[in-house]
Amino acid sequence: MSSTASGKNGTWRNWGGNVAARPAREVAPASVEELAAAIRRAAEDGLKVKAVGSGHSFTSIAATDGVLIRPQLLTGIRHIDREAGTVTVEAGTPLKRLNVALAREGLSLANMGDIMEQTVSGATSTGTHGTGRDSASIAAQIKALELVTADGSVLTCSEKENPEVFAAARIGLGALGVVTAITFAVEPIFLLTAREEPMPFARVLAEFDELWTENEHFEFYWFPHTGSTNTKRNNRSAGPEKPVGQLAGWFEDELLSNGVFQMAQWVGRAVPATIPAIAQVSSKALSARTYTDIPYKVFTSPRRVRFVEMEYAVPREAVVETLRELKAMVERSGLRVSFPVEVRTAPADDITLSTASGRDSAYIAVHMVKGTPFQRYFTSAERIFTAHEGRPHWGKIHTRDAEYLAGVYPRFEEFTALRDRLDPDRLFQNDYLRRVLGA
Repeated sequence: MSSTASGKNGTWRNWGGNVAARPAREVAPASVEELAAAIRRAAEDGLKVKAVGSGHSFTSIAATDGVLIRPQLLTGIRHIDREAGTVTVEAGTPLKRLNVALAREGLSLANMGDIMEQTVSGATSTGTHGTGRDSASIAAQIKALELVTADGSVLTCSEKENPEVFAAARIGLGALGVVTAITFAVEPIFLLTAREEPMPFARVLAEFDELWTENEHFEFYWFPHTGSTNTKRNNRSAGPEKPVGQLAGWFEDELLSNGVFQMAQWVGRAVPATIPAIAQVSSKALSARTYTDIPYKVFTSPRRVRFVEMEYAVPREAVVETLRELKAMVERSGLRVSFPVEVRTAPADDITLSTASGRDSAYIAVHMVKGTPFQRYFTSAERIFTAHEGRPHWGKIHTRDAEYLAGVYPRFEEFTALRDRLDPDRLFQNDYLRRVLGA
Protein backbone atom coordinates (compact mmCIF):
# COMPACT_ATOMS: atom_id res chain seq x y z
CA MET A 1 0.00 0.00 0.00
CA SER A 2 1.46 3.34 -0.98
CA SER A 3 0.84 6.07 1.53
CA THR A 4 0.90 8.69 -1.20
CA ALA A 5 -2.61 8.98 -2.39
CA SER A 6 -3.41 11.16 -5.32
CA GLY A 7 -6.32 13.21 -4.16
CA LYS A 8 -8.97 14.93 -6.19
CA ASN A 9 -8.07 16.41 -9.58
CA GLY A 10 -4.54 15.03 -9.60
CA THR A 11 -3.30 16.61 -6.37
CA TRP A 12 -0.49 14.68 -4.67
CA ARG A 13 -0.08 14.89 -0.89
CA ASN A 14 2.66 13.61 1.38
CA TRP A 15 2.16 11.28 4.38
CA GLY A 16 2.30 14.13 6.91
CA GLY A 17 -0.36 16.07 4.97
CA ASN A 18 1.71 19.27 5.01
CA VAL A 19 2.84 19.22 1.34
CA ALA A 20 0.63 19.18 -1.76
CA ALA A 21 1.50 19.41 -5.45
CA ARG A 22 -0.33 19.28 -8.77
CA PRO A 23 1.92 17.64 -11.37
CA ALA A 24 1.20 18.19 -15.07
CA ARG A 25 1.34 14.41 -15.49
CA GLU A 26 2.20 11.24 -13.60
CA VAL A 27 4.19 8.37 -15.05
CA ALA A 28 4.64 4.87 -13.59
CA PRO A 29 7.36 3.30 -15.76
CA ALA A 30 7.60 -0.50 -15.81
CA SER A 31 11.27 -0.58 -16.86
CA VAL A 32 14.44 1.49 -16.85
CA GLU A 33 13.94 2.04 -20.61
CA GLU A 34 10.43 3.44 -20.05
CA LEU A 35 11.76 5.70 -17.31
CA ALA A 36 14.55 7.01 -19.56
CA ALA A 37 11.99 7.69 -22.32
CA ALA A 38 9.74 9.56 -19.85
CA ILE A 39 12.69 11.74 -18.78
CA ARG A 40 13.64 12.55 -22.38
CA ARG A 41 10.03 13.38 -23.21
CA ALA A 42 9.70 15.68 -20.19
CA ALA A 43 12.83 17.55 -21.28
CA GLU A 44 11.38 17.96 -24.80
CA ASP A 45 8.14 19.30 -23.30
CA GLY A 46 10.01 21.73 -21.06
CA LEU A 47 8.75 20.04 -17.87
CA LYS A 48 10.70 19.36 -14.68
CA VAL A 49 10.90 15.77 -13.35
CA LYS A 50 10.61 14.43 -9.79
CA ALA A 51 10.43 10.87 -8.54
CA VAL A 52 8.29 10.24 -5.46
CA GLY A 53 8.40 7.27 -3.11
CA SER A 54 5.86 6.76 -0.32
CA GLY A 55 5.68 10.48 0.51
CA HIS A 56 7.30 10.06 3.93
CA SER A 57 9.32 13.27 3.60
CA PHE A 58 7.96 16.30 5.42
CA THR A 59 9.71 18.73 3.07
CA SER A 60 8.61 19.46 -0.50
CA ILE A 61 11.64 17.52 -1.81
CA ALA A 62 9.41 15.42 -4.13
CA ALA A 63 6.88 18.12 -5.10
CA THR A 64 6.64 19.20 -8.73
CA ASP A 65 4.25 20.84 -11.17
CA GLY A 66 6.02 18.91 -13.95
CA VAL A 67 6.26 15.14 -14.40
CA LEU A 68 5.86 13.03 -11.26
CA ILE A 69 7.54 9.63 -11.58
CA ARG A 70 5.95 6.93 -9.44
CA PRO A 71 8.19 3.89 -9.03
CA GLN A 72 5.63 1.31 -7.87
CA LEU A 73 6.26 -0.93 -10.91
CA LEU A 74 10.03 -0.80 -10.40
CA THR A 75 10.05 -3.18 -7.44
CA GLY A 76 11.57 -6.45 -6.37
CA ILE A 77 14.95 -8.08 -5.99
CA ARG A 78 17.05 -8.20 -9.16
CA HIS A 79 19.96 -10.23 -7.88
CA ILE A 80 21.43 -11.75 -4.71
CA ASP A 81 25.18 -12.35 -4.62
CA ARG A 82 25.86 -14.44 -1.53
CA GLU A 83 29.60 -14.54 -2.11
CA ALA A 84 29.91 -10.76 -2.32
CA GLY A 85 27.26 -10.30 0.39
CA THR A 86 25.09 -7.99 -1.73
CA VAL A 87 21.52 -7.69 -2.95
CA THR A 88 20.41 -5.52 -5.87
CA VAL A 89 16.86 -4.16 -5.69
CA GLU A 90 14.64 -2.01 -7.88
CA ALA A 91 14.31 1.56 -6.60
CA GLY A 92 10.57 1.46 -5.85
CA THR A 93 10.78 -1.54 -3.51
CA PRO A 94 9.33 -0.66 -0.09
CA LEU A 95 11.75 -1.31 2.79
CA LYS A 96 9.24 -3.62 4.46
CA ARG A 97 9.10 -5.83 1.37
CA LEU A 98 12.89 -5.85 1.14
CA ASN A 99 13.20 -6.79 4.83
CA VAL A 100 10.73 -9.69 4.53
CA ALA A 101 12.26 -10.95 1.26
CA LEU A 102 15.79 -10.83 2.70
CA ALA A 103 14.67 -12.65 5.87
CA ARG A 104 13.23 -15.46 3.72
CA GLU A 105 16.67 -15.73 2.09
CA GLY A 106 18.37 -15.78 5.52
CA LEU A 107 19.81 -12.27 5.02
CA SER A 108 19.51 -8.82 6.59
CA LEU A 109 20.71 -5.24 6.37
CA ALA A 110 23.10 -4.39 9.24
CA ASN A 111 21.05 -1.38 10.41
CA MET A 112 17.80 0.39 9.54
CA GLY A 113 15.48 3.20 10.56
CA ASP A 114 12.39 2.77 12.73
CA ILE A 115 9.84 3.13 9.91
CA MET A 116 9.80 0.78 6.90
CA GLU A 117 7.01 2.20 4.75
CA GLN A 118 9.46 4.11 2.52
CA THR A 119 10.83 2.97 -0.83
CA VAL A 120 14.52 2.09 -0.85
CA SER A 121 15.37 5.00 -3.15
CA GLY A 122 13.28 7.54 -1.23
CA ALA A 123 14.76 6.44 2.10
CA THR A 124 18.37 6.50 0.94
CA SER A 125 18.11 9.69 -1.16
CA THR A 126 17.02 11.68 1.90
CA GLY A 127 19.49 10.10 4.33
CA THR A 128 17.10 7.93 6.40
CA HIS A 129 18.92 6.37 9.35
CA GLY A 130 18.42 4.42 12.53
CA THR A 131 20.79 4.55 15.45
CA GLY A 132 24.21 2.93 15.68
CA ARG A 133 27.57 3.17 17.39
CA ASP A 134 29.41 1.49 14.49
CA SER A 135 26.79 0.98 11.75
CA ALA A 136 25.52 4.01 9.86
CA SER A 137 22.55 5.09 7.73
CA ILE A 138 20.84 2.93 5.11
CA ALA A 139 22.66 4.92 2.39
CA ALA A 140 26.02 4.04 3.96
CA GLN A 141 25.22 0.36 3.28
CA ILE A 142 24.97 0.98 -0.48
CA LYS A 143 27.62 -0.75 -2.62
CA ALA A 144 26.44 0.36 -6.09
CA LEU A 145 23.76 2.54 -7.67
CA GLU A 146 22.06 2.77 -11.05
CA LEU A 147 20.49 6.08 -12.04
CA VAL A 148 19.00 7.70 -15.12
CA THR A 149 20.50 11.13 -15.67
CA ALA A 150 19.02 14.25 -17.29
CA ASP A 151 19.93 13.22 -20.86
CA GLY A 152 18.16 9.87 -20.42
CA SER A 153 21.35 7.82 -20.13
CA VAL A 154 21.76 5.09 -17.53
CA LEU A 155 24.74 5.59 -15.23
CA THR A 156 26.07 2.99 -12.80
CA CYS A 157 28.38 3.92 -9.98
CA SER A 158 30.28 2.29 -7.13
CA GLU A 159 33.60 2.82 -5.33
CA LYS A 160 35.35 1.65 -8.52
CA GLU A 161 33.02 2.92 -11.25
CA ASN A 162 32.26 6.68 -11.36
CA PRO A 163 33.42 7.02 -7.73
CA GLU A 164 32.75 10.79 -7.61
CA VAL A 165 29.10 10.14 -8.51
CA PHE A 166 28.92 7.30 -5.98
CA ALA A 167 30.20 9.60 -3.20
CA ALA A 168 27.29 11.99 -3.77
CA ALA A 169 24.44 9.95 -5.29
CA ARG A 170 23.95 7.64 -2.30
CA ILE A 171 22.21 10.64 -0.68
CA GLY A 172 21.44 12.51 -3.88
CA LEU A 173 18.25 14.41 -2.84
CA GLY A 174 16.77 13.60 -6.26
CA ALA A 175 19.08 16.29 -7.68
CA LEU A 176 21.45 14.15 -9.75
CA GLY A 177 19.05 11.83 -11.57
CA VAL A 178 16.35 9.23 -10.92
CA VAL A 179 17.67 6.19 -9.04
CA THR A 180 16.49 2.94 -10.66
CA ALA A 181 18.34 0.25 -8.68
CA ILE A 182 20.40 -0.01 -5.51
CA THR A 183 22.91 -2.66 -4.45
CA PHE A 184 23.10 -3.02 -0.67
CA ALA A 185 25.61 -4.83 1.49
CA VAL A 186 23.77 -7.59 3.38
CA GLU A 187 24.84 -10.22 5.87
CA PRO A 188 23.54 -13.54 7.17
CA ILE A 189 20.49 -12.86 9.32
CA PHE A 190 21.23 -12.38 13.01
CA LEU A 191 19.36 -11.86 16.25
CA LEU A 192 19.10 -8.68 18.28
CA THR A 193 18.13 -8.43 21.91
CA ALA A 194 16.21 -5.25 22.65
CA ARG A 195 16.11 -3.90 26.16
CA GLU A 196 13.57 -1.13 26.60
CA GLU A 197 13.43 0.61 29.93
CA PRO A 198 12.29 3.92 31.42
CA MET A 199 15.11 6.07 32.78
CA PRO A 200 15.20 9.60 34.24
CA PHE A 201 16.22 12.27 31.70
CA ALA A 202 18.98 13.54 34.03
CA ARG A 203 20.50 10.05 34.28
CA VAL A 204 20.45 9.50 30.50
CA LEU A 205 22.30 12.78 29.98
CA ALA A 206 24.79 12.05 32.76
CA GLU A 207 25.51 8.55 31.40
CA PHE A 208 25.05 9.24 27.69
CA ASP A 209 28.66 8.45 26.76
CA GLU A 210 28.56 5.12 28.60
CA LEU A 211 25.17 4.16 27.15
CA TRP A 212 26.50 4.99 23.68
CA THR A 213 29.83 3.14 24.19
CA GLU A 214 28.34 -0.01 25.71
CA ASN A 215 25.59 -0.61 23.13
CA GLU A 216 25.63 -1.28 19.41
CA HIS A 217 22.36 0.63 18.99
CA PHE A 218 21.23 3.07 21.68
CA GLU A 219 18.31 5.48 21.44
CA PHE A 220 15.87 7.16 23.76
CA TYR A 221 12.65 9.15 23.79
CA TRP A 222 12.23 12.08 26.14
CA PHE A 223 8.69 13.13 27.05
CA PRO A 224 8.57 16.96 27.17
CA HIS A 225 7.07 18.42 30.41
CA THR A 226 8.51 15.43 32.31
CA GLY A 227 11.88 14.27 33.59
CA SER A 228 11.23 10.85 32.04
CA THR A 229 12.63 8.99 29.06
CA ASN A 230 12.17 5.56 27.55
CA THR A 231 15.51 4.05 26.49
CA LYS A 232 16.13 1.30 23.95
CA ARG A 233 19.32 -0.73 23.67
CA ASN A 234 19.67 -3.18 20.78
CA ASN A 235 22.61 -5.58 20.76
CA ARG A 236 23.48 -8.69 18.77
CA SER A 237 22.57 -11.87 20.51
CA ALA A 238 23.41 -15.58 20.29
CA GLY A 239 19.74 -16.31 20.97
CA PRO A 240 17.46 -18.03 21.56
CA GLU A 241 14.70 -16.11 19.78
CA LYS A 242 12.23 -14.64 22.28
CA PRO A 243 9.85 -12.44 20.31
CA VAL A 244 7.30 -10.19 21.97
CA GLY A 245 4.16 -12.35 22.43
CA GLN A 246 1.25 -11.41 20.16
CA LEU A 247 -1.00 -10.29 23.00
CA ALA A 248 1.77 -8.42 24.82
CA GLY A 249 2.86 -6.93 21.51
CA TRP A 250 -0.65 -5.75 20.76
CA PHE A 251 -1.00 -4.34 24.27
CA GLU A 252 2.35 -2.55 24.32
CA ASP A 253 2.72 -1.47 20.69
CA GLU A 254 -0.86 -0.90 19.69
CA LEU A 255 -2.73 0.00 22.87
CA LEU A 256 0.02 1.82 24.75
CA SER A 257 2.33 3.17 22.06
CA ASN A 258 -0.28 3.97 19.44
CA GLY A 259 -3.61 3.84 21.34
CA VAL A 260 -2.85 5.78 24.53
CA PHE A 261 -0.86 8.04 22.29
CA GLN A 262 -3.77 8.62 19.91
CA MET A 263 -6.02 9.35 22.88
CA ALA A 264 -3.46 11.78 24.33
CA GLN A 265 -3.31 13.57 20.98
CA TRP A 266 -7.11 13.93 20.77
CA VAL A 267 -7.44 15.21 24.33
CA GLY A 268 -4.36 17.40 23.92
CA ARG A 269 -5.76 18.99 20.78
CA ALA A 270 -9.09 19.69 22.45
CA VAL A 271 -7.60 20.93 25.73
CA PRO A 272 -3.90 21.86 25.29
CA ALA A 273 -3.57 22.73 29.00
CA THR A 274 -3.90 19.01 29.85
CA ILE A 275 -0.82 18.01 27.81
CA PRO A 276 1.76 18.14 30.67
CA ALA A 277 -0.47 15.95 32.84
CA ILE A 278 -1.06 13.50 29.98
CA ALA A 279 2.68 13.44 29.29
CA GLN A 280 3.31 12.31 32.88
CA VAL A 281 0.84 9.43 32.38
CA SER A 282 2.16 8.49 28.90
CA SER A 283 5.75 8.47 30.09
CA LYS A 284 4.83 6.01 32.84
CA ALA A 285 2.58 3.77 30.71
CA LEU A 286 5.55 2.00 29.14
CA SER A 287 7.21 -0.58 31.36
CA ALA A 288 10.57 -2.26 30.89
CA ARG A 289 10.72 -5.23 28.53
CA THR A 290 13.35 -7.38 26.85
CA TYR A 291 12.90 -9.43 23.68
CA THR A 292 15.06 -11.12 21.04
CA ASP A 293 14.17 -11.28 17.35
CA ILE A 294 15.45 -10.82 13.80
CA PRO A 295 16.62 -7.28 13.01
CA TYR A 296 13.69 -5.70 11.20
CA LYS A 297 11.30 -6.85 13.93
CA VAL A 298 13.46 -5.08 16.52
CA PHE A 299 14.53 -1.96 14.65
CA THR A 300 11.16 -0.98 13.16
CA SER A 301 7.74 -0.26 14.64
CA PRO A 302 4.38 0.84 13.24
CA ARG A 303 3.41 4.53 13.26
CA ARG A 304 -0.35 4.93 13.38
CA VAL A 305 -0.45 8.53 14.61
CA ARG A 306 0.42 10.88 11.75
CA PHE A 307 2.78 13.70 12.57
CA VAL A 308 5.14 16.30 11.17
CA GLU A 309 8.79 16.27 12.17
CA MET A 310 12.00 18.28 12.31
CA GLU A 311 15.29 16.48 12.91
CA TYR A 312 18.83 17.81 13.13
CA ALA A 313 22.20 16.08 13.33
CA VAL A 314 24.56 17.78 15.78
CA PRO A 315 28.16 16.73 16.52
CA ARG A 316 27.89 13.80 18.93
CA GLU A 317 29.87 15.58 21.64
CA ALA A 318 27.31 18.44 21.61
CA VAL A 319 24.20 16.30 22.15
CA VAL A 320 23.91 16.59 25.96
CA GLU A 321 24.25 20.37 25.94
CA THR A 322 21.78 20.66 23.02
CA LEU A 323 19.20 18.56 24.87
CA ARG A 324 19.60 20.60 28.07
CA GLU A 325 18.92 23.75 26.08
CA LEU A 326 15.91 22.15 24.37
CA LYS A 327 14.38 21.12 27.72
CA ALA A 328 14.95 24.60 29.20
CA MET A 329 13.34 26.18 26.12
CA VAL A 330 10.23 23.98 26.37
CA GLU A 331 9.89 24.75 30.09
CA ARG A 332 10.05 28.51 29.76
CA SER A 333 8.12 28.80 26.47
CA GLY A 334 4.62 27.85 27.62
CA LEU A 335 4.52 25.45 24.64
CA ARG A 336 2.44 22.29 24.97
CA VAL A 337 4.30 19.41 23.37
CA SER A 338 2.54 16.05 23.38
CA PHE A 339 5.02 14.11 21.23
CA PRO A 340 8.27 12.62 22.57
CA VAL A 341 11.67 13.89 21.39
CA GLU A 342 13.69 11.10 19.75
CA VAL A 343 17.49 10.89 20.15
CA ARG A 344 19.74 8.60 18.07
CA THR A 345 23.37 8.45 16.88
CA ALA A 346 25.44 7.60 13.80
CA PRO A 347 29.17 7.25 13.14
CA ALA A 348 30.87 9.54 10.61
CA ASP A 349 30.52 8.41 6.97
CA ASP A 350 32.03 9.42 3.62
CA ILE A 351 28.88 10.47 1.72
CA THR A 352 29.07 14.06 0.44
CA LEU A 353 25.79 15.40 1.85
CA SER A 354 25.11 12.81 4.54
CA THR A 355 24.03 14.40 7.82
CA ALA A 356 26.89 12.35 9.35
CA SER A 357 29.39 13.26 6.60
CA GLY A 358 32.83 13.44 8.19
CA ARG A 359 31.61 13.70 11.79
CA ASP A 360 30.22 11.41 14.49
CA SER A 361 26.66 12.61 14.92
CA ALA A 362 23.68 12.59 17.24
CA TYR A 363 20.17 13.13 15.93
CA ILE A 364 17.48 15.02 17.80
CA ALA A 365 13.98 14.84 16.35
CA VAL A 366 11.02 16.96 17.42
CA HIS A 367 7.48 16.08 16.34
CA MET A 368 3.98 17.54 16.40
CA VAL A 369 0.72 15.79 15.56
CA LYS A 370 -0.50 16.29 12.00
CA GLY A 371 -2.80 19.32 11.86
CA THR A 372 -1.54 21.07 15.02
CA PRO A 373 0.48 24.32 14.82
CA PHE A 374 4.15 23.39 14.93
CA GLN A 375 5.91 26.59 13.80
CA ARG A 376 6.72 28.14 17.19
CA TYR A 377 8.09 24.90 18.66
CA PHE A 378 10.09 24.00 15.55
CA THR A 379 11.48 27.54 15.14
CA SER A 380 12.68 27.61 18.76
CA ALA A 381 14.18 24.12 18.46
CA GLU A 382 15.86 24.99 15.16
CA ARG A 383 17.50 28.04 16.75
CA ILE A 384 19.14 25.72 19.31
CA PHE A 385 20.16 23.10 16.72
CA THR A 386 21.75 25.61 14.35
CA ALA A 387 23.73 27.21 17.20
CA HIS A 388 25.48 23.81 17.42
CA GLU A 389 26.19 23.65 13.66
CA GLY A 390 23.26 21.30 13.20
CA ARG A 391 22.55 19.71 9.84
CA PRO A 392 18.85 19.26 9.05
CA HIS A 393 17.54 15.91 7.84
CA TRP A 394 16.84 16.41 4.11
CA GLY A 395 13.35 14.93 4.34
CA LYS A 396 12.17 16.74 7.46
CA ILE A 397 10.94 20.28 8.09
CA HIS A 398 13.61 22.97 8.32
CA THR A 399 14.18 26.52 7.09
CA ARG A 400 17.85 26.34 6.08
CA ASP A 401 19.17 27.48 2.70
CA ALA A 402 22.26 26.85 0.55
CA GLU A 403 24.25 29.58 2.27
CA TYR A 404 23.81 27.99 5.71
CA LEU A 405 24.27 24.43 4.44
CA ALA A 406 27.51 25.29 2.60
CA GLY A 407 28.86 26.35 6.02
CA VAL A 408 28.06 23.07 7.81
CA TYR A 409 28.94 20.69 4.94
CA PRO A 410 32.68 20.85 4.06
CA ARG A 411 32.00 19.05 0.73
CA PHE A 412 28.94 21.08 -0.27
CA GLU A 413 30.57 22.56 -3.39
CA GLU A 414 31.69 19.11 -4.50
CA PHE A 415 28.00 18.13 -4.67
CA THR A 416 26.87 21.26 -6.51
CA ALA A 417 29.71 20.92 -9.04
CA LEU A 418 28.63 17.34 -9.77
CA ARG A 419 25.04 18.51 -10.16
CA ASP A 420 26.20 21.16 -12.67
CA ARG A 421 27.81 18.37 -14.65
CA LEU A 422 24.97 15.82 -14.50
CA ASP A 423 21.99 18.19 -14.67
CA PRO A 424 23.18 21.47 -16.24
CA ASP A 425 19.64 22.46 -17.30
CA ARG A 426 18.14 21.66 -13.87
CA LEU A 427 15.64 19.11 -15.18
CA PHE A 428 15.35 17.71 -11.63
CA GLN A 429 15.00 21.14 -10.00
CA ASN A 430 12.12 22.16 -7.73
CA ASP A 431 11.57 24.90 -5.14
CA TYR A 432 13.10 22.84 -2.34
CA LEU A 433 16.31 22.06 -4.24
CA ARG A 434 16.58 25.69 -5.33
CA ARG A 435 16.53 26.67 -1.66
CA VAL A 436 18.91 24.04 -0.26
CA LEU A 437 21.38 23.76 -3.16
CA GLY A 438 21.14 27.27 -4.62
CA ALA A 439 20.16 28.20 -8.18
